[in-house]
Amino acid sequence: MATPPSASQACDPAWAWAPFVPDARRPWDLRLAGHLHRRAGFGGTWSELRESLADGPQKSVQRLLRPAGDLAAFEQQFAAADAQAARSGSAEGLRAWWLLRMLQTPHPLLEKMTLFWHGHFAVTQARVREPQLVHGYLKLLRARALGQFDRLLESIACDPAVLLALDGAADRRSSPSRSFAASLLGPFSLGEGHCAEQDLGEAARAMTGQFVRQGEFHFIEREHDPGVKRFLGEEGPWKTADIVRIVLRQPALARRIVGKLYRWLISESEPPCDALLEPLAASFSRDYDTGRLVETMLRSNLFFSPAAYRQRIKGSVEFALGILRPLGALVPAAALAEYAAALGQDLLGPPTVHGWASGRTWITRATLTGRTNLAHALLFGGGAFAEPADPLAAAQKHGRGDPGAAGPFLLDLFLQGDVPERAAVVAKGVSQPGDLRQQVRRAAFDIVTSPEFQLS
Repeated sequence: MATPPSASQACDPAWAWAPFVPDARRPWDLRLAGHLHRRAGFGGTWSELRESLADGPQKSVQRLLRPAGDLAAFEQQFAAADAQAARSGSAEGLRAWWLLRMLQTPHPLLEKMTLFWHGHFAVTQARVREPQLVHGYLKLLRARALGQFDRLLESIACDPAVLLALDGAADRRSSPSRSFAASLLGPFSLGEGHCAEQDLGEAARAMTGQFVRQGEFHFIEREHDPGVKRFLGEEGPWKTADIVRIVLRQPALARRIVGKLYRWLISESEPPCDALLEPLAASFSRDYDTGRLVETMLRSNLFFSPAAYRQRIKGSVEFALGILRPLGALVPAAALAEYAAALGQDLLGPPTVHGWASGRTWITRATLTGRTNLAHALLFGGGAFAEPADPLAAAQKHGRGDPGAAGPFLLDLFLQGDVPERAAVVAKGVSQPGDLRQQVRRAAFDIVTSPEFQLS
């Protein structure tokens, strides 16, 4: 077990954000490789874990940020599914398409960050009612997921799906949309309490003239209020781009985005001290480079410390993919999306404009029962999952398919072997007389329904 940071280190940005360098007290091991692949993706395959173990932390982070594989080939291979999703005319088709991408992508960090931004810029398909526009919104999130936040916010402010979802698709000067302005200034950027009612009204005036017609964004000059607006202390004949520009200069914005990414990548169990986030927020506010911010966090001492290890609860999408991706398994994605929605994470259907609450809200008596049922369906089959995942095949692929090796292999694959109290139980279960494949399924089921597997 790595040495916990002292109280002074935990709030010392110089130590926290310095790149992690393994040593005798804090060795690089399978635990930390698994931690990296859970946070920067959806769990590593055995080949990925072994490669990371051999390469060390910094090279492993580099590969996750900039995969060496042929991403263009993946996109070309996925082009038909992409086009079909855009034409599907249904939220179900879009959800299945996205989950399939998450399962197969050679760039899991990109999809993980797309999921993060979907929770931040929360748009529900039920309010858009045009799947092709939701598809475009998701492509926008993916294109900017590790890029410039300022450009992402500028694009979101005139995205057709976002405007339709937030009552900003027919913004006339006679009736400015305070709903859209409130979302842009609140959950999408500054958070609550940073804009007075007057600022909100002035921003709504500035955004008039924005329309969505036949699925495309249009700015209609005659419907724009050309008057002077006073917004957050600045005065001028502002339009939407000016409101975004002024918002981006507010210190609260950088602190909020850095804080949300801290909860996503580092820990949601304890709020960080202000001093810890201050240098990251200052750096982010200079150029809004999300990729650099993510890289700093993933490479850091703090990320690889006990202060971050298993300090997040998996959402239902992370839980399901955390079973399937390590096994290299594919199942009907539409059915998987239905399960995830029933467990509280309906892709393309966040409950509010604030996204999913996350944290302990993921775990209730009902959702724990649902996760158990989902794990059983994925590993044993049933209903839509007629061809379940095959953990024995994964073990055999890596020469660990005999009864004495399959159980420990699964513990290493899913939990990186750091839950020793489960080892004897799993090993005993796989060594009994009977159908080995079913025994290995049972071992995998016991592991992925454990409390430890619920944590990222």
